[in-house]
Amino acid sequence: MNVSTNAMAALAGSPEQSELARHVADTMAALTKIYDRGYFLTCWREQRFEAELWSRMGELGLFSVGVPEEQGGMGGGLAGMVQVLDGLSSAGLPTMLYSLTCFSRTPILRHGTPEQIERFVKPTMSGEKKIAFAITEPDAGTNTFRIATKATPHKGGWRLNGAKVFTSAANHAELMMVIARTRPYTPGASRREGISVFVIDTNHPGVQMTPLNIELYSPEQQFQVFFNDVDVGPEALIGPEGQGMETMFDALNPERLLSAVLCIGVGDFALAKTIDYVKQRAPFGRPIGAYQGVQHPMARAKAHLDAARLMTYYSAHAFDAGGNVAATANMAKYLGAQASVEAVDAAIQFHGGYGFDADYDVITLWPIVRLFKVAPLNDEMILNYIGEHVLGLPKSY
Repeated sequence: MNVSTNAMAALAGSPEQSELARHVADTMAALTKIYDRGYFLTCWREQRFEAELWSRMGELGLFSVGVPEEQGGMGGGLAGMVQVLDGLSSAGLPTMLYSLTCFSRTPILRHGTPEQIERFVKPTMSGEKKIAFAITEPDAGTNTFRIATKATPHKGGWRLNGAKVFTSAANHAELMMVIARTRPYTPGASRREGISVFVIDTNHPGVQMTPLNIELYSPEQQFQVFFNDVDVGPEALIGPEGQGMETMFDALNPERLLSAVLCIGVGDFALAKTIDYVKQRAPFGRPIGAYQGVQHPMARAKAHLDAARLMTYYSAHAFDAGGNVAATANMAKYLGAQASVEAVDAAIQFHGGYGFDADYDVITLWPIVRLFKVAPLNDEMILNYIGEHVLGLPKSY
């Protein structure tokens, strides 16, 4: 049983939704019956990329969802990409590289030249190329304004030097979006000045990757990435030099929403497993699912998951309509992470000791949902944003 099915169907099948949304819902339901949670875990155990799933998604045109029809895509915007990832994660396939590719190409579509769209976006529509996202640095953390990776003019193009950390699936991506400084940070000056956005080839000379020892029960690893005199042409710069904040946030706000729906889907997957278990588990002669002590935590988690899902889809549609979704995207990401942790915690609790047995595939869900309370933006920074920019309170840090 997939407890997200009704919510997804309602979102896809409502009168204001498109035929594309209904098509995506049907396609994802069929696809994830073939490439299911067992397939995902096999890829993790064998330390290999989900190549068969990726190839089939390309054949079905799912990577072109979100790319405007005038660019050769299927349309659907960010809401369409959210729906695809909802279908994947609700089936136990929290494929981060899909999210990374989708939100990284969004600013290229909005701020890139036709030549850049042809070079960087078009190959992602078939699945031929994937995009990693390099923003976090060891010393800067969530303070992107203080990043030290720099790009300096060089022979008509740019030379990148610096290091990034927690760069997901970098070894499986052919392209990488890199946030760098083209002007040094100067105390007292506007911190927004000097940030620029680049797209480079991951196999470019001077790019080195070191895997981090982080276990998420996922085929996708985390990496520290080093840029040592990486020389790129002028076409690598997306949008205006030194004025890349708007460009960057056209990646970060979609990232919040795709992160939210990844969490929500995994939470629903955990609940589905637990519903089946508590209907059958009857140590005292009656299924434990009949106990209010079991039902109520699961019901609360489901209410919170669907509320977070609605906020996520609402924000995605607002983004597609050109709205400012900074507040609602942050809220959606916060609510999605909270609800998924609540759902997976209930799943562990009501599986008892078996909840900690990896063969039952419950504890294996915990690291990925718990991660999203920390990344890509931690709960505390989101609450800081809401306090300052929504509630109008004094800046707290």
